[in-house]
Amino acid sequence: MGCVSCFGSWHQQDAKPLKKDDSGRGSDFPVSSAKHLATISSDDLKPKVSLDNRSESPKEGSTQISAQTFTFHELAAATRNFKPECLLGEGGFGRVYKGRLESTGQVVAVKQLDRNGLQGNREFLVEVLMLSMLHHPNLVNLIGYCADGEQRVLVYEYMPLGCVEDHLHDLPPNRDALDWNARMKIAAGAARGLEYLHDKANPPVIYRDFKSSNILLDAEFHPKLSDFGLAKLGPIGDKTHVSTRVMGTYGYCAPEYAMTGQLTIKSDVYSFGVVMLELITGRKAIDNARAAGEHNLVAWARPLFKDRKRFPCMADPLLHGRYPMRGLYQAVAVAAMCLQEQAATRPLIGDVVTALSFLETQTYDPGVQPIPNNRFAPGTPSRDRRERDRSVRNELHGNNVVSSPTDDQRRREHRSGQGSLQSPSRHTRASPDFY
Repeated sequence: MGCVSCFGSWHQQDAKPLKKDDSGRGSDFPVSSAKHLATISSDDLKPKVSLDNRSESPKEGSTQISAQTFTFHELAAATRNFKPECLLGEGGFGRVYKGRLESTGQVVAVKQLDRNGLQGNREFLVEVLMLSMLHHPNLVNLIGYCADGEQRVLVYEYMPLGCVEDHLHDLPPNRDALDWNARMKIAAGAARGLEYLHDKANPPVIYRDFKSSNILLDAEFHPKLSDFGLAKLGPIGDKTHVSTRVMGTYGYCAPEYAMTGQLTIKSDVYSFGVVMLELITGRKAIDNARAAGEHNLVAWARPLFKDRKRFPCMADPLLHGRYPMRGLYQAVAVAAMCLQEQAATRPLIGDVVTALSFLETQTYDPGVQPIPNNRFAPGTPSRDRRERDRSVRNELHGNNVVSSPTDDQRRREHRSGQGSLQSPSRHTRASPDFY
């Protein structure tokens, strides 16, 4: 849950204080001086966030906060006075506890701001405003907040399976690795959450801290994005980007954002590509415990993107080969597209959702042979199919294989020096968007 400057020393729980952006450089939620969020006026949120034809915009003159307000006493009672036994985890904001609201009996996650921590009122305010106005099945639901005195506490729906990171890396002996089907379900759901922020919110919202530890899972492995403290409103009008201080998690930052501070929705797409690689490989975005040359996941994967024969080498060993080979190729292709160094060449998240929605349906079942799909069929026939074809020709022609006109034509072209270096036409196919 923590965040660090993309140029800082990396540690997953470390964070760096967020300084104010230079005034006049992009739209963001300004820090309110109000002592209680319920009294925030429309001047505290410019421009407003609304949803096209999805929900009503905030009324003029007031910013509507749909979340409940809690007293600190209520939340202390819910978490048994924030006992260590209730601790779920901690990050740059503070600690997260499991609790039960006495008024309703609802089980919740309670995130308490560390007053000596590295994130503060600004992130708290941004998260309350964002999650109060943006609602989607793939965004975590904010139930309420507490702003008593110096206390800053957020109350979320409880996600029993924790975050994706906990199911990919450093697994305890009693926890099974995610299977292929669950990984593709998580990737598709997380992409839909980003699509909502980029395409449905008006103006678009740039998440800015997309990573595996910020994707939470419910009991059915349904993913939801959490931690919106670093989110920013996207560019408005004819602006192409938002200029801001570089913040995020090392290993997930898009290169153009890390170098220039210019933030776009394509920056989120790059971060999504990193998480997609984590799901495919089971590796961490940054892992200094690995051999030299393998510390950075993206740098390790880039040479492998160029050779399809090496794609199976990228699959998480904990999958034990239990994945559809064609699905693996397509998943790696999606990740490679998202990780293009030039932002303009990366796909829009809506196109990623389209590709992953297909992959999500191509589940792995070792007992059932998947139905071939011509659009995604491999370019070269399998070895078994070639052997069967050769056997049939031998039987029909008395072991004298008769060359087809296509073969003769190719030989003549080759002798005359006019042969093409491309694969024979019978082995070619129309490439899908992410292949």
